[in-house]
Amino acid sequence: MRILISEFMSLDGVVQAPGGAGEDTDGGFAHGGWSHTFFDPEVVGGAFVDALSNAEALLFGRRTWQTMAAAWPERAGDPFADRMNAIPKYVVSETLGDDELTWDNSTRIPGDKAVARIRELHGTDGGDLLVMGSPTLVRTLLREGLVDELRLMLMPVILGGGKTIFPDDGTLRTLELVSTVTSGTGVQVCTYRPVAGG
Repeated sequence: MRILISEFMSLDGVVQAPGGAGEDTDGGFAHGGWSHTFFDPEVVGGAFVDALSNAEALLFGRRTWQTMAAAWPERAGDPFADRMNAIPKYVVSETLGDDELTWDNSTRIPGDKAVARIRELHGTDGGDLLVMGSPTLVRTLLREGLVDELRLMLMPVILGGGKTIFPDDGTLRTLELVSTVTSGTGVQVCTYRPVAGG
């Protein structure tokens, strides 16, 4: 399976709490819901529909899974929501119990076994393993060389700090820009793939 990362991102690389005010206030983050102004259904929404339609499963960190699990089941009846609810989901967590996995088709991957298990999934045939949000998990995947594609929705806003997906380990990682589309709201949907040996 290819591992595809899909993120709303500010120009200064922040991915924290794009969906709502109380989504993630860690570190005093006060700009929750910052992506709403720039969302458009055709370009930005289309990028998510495309990513989800090619996904065989979803992969989340605990916090993002909990946010999604609280939102999507009640939206049943919409084709995107129905796909989100039906698709297999993996959540990396040391703290969630299996009895807490109330969102349909969710499977827990223990945190201490995450890299090994994700490598196994990555090595199987099939569609994409799609990651949305989950910055801590994405940093690990990038650090471990387990990302095949980054689809970044770059929004024309600077947030001045917050969570990022990029490792800060001093390693140079070269990417190839595969495609870019600009929305009427100024969002650039950029698709990148790692350059082998880069």
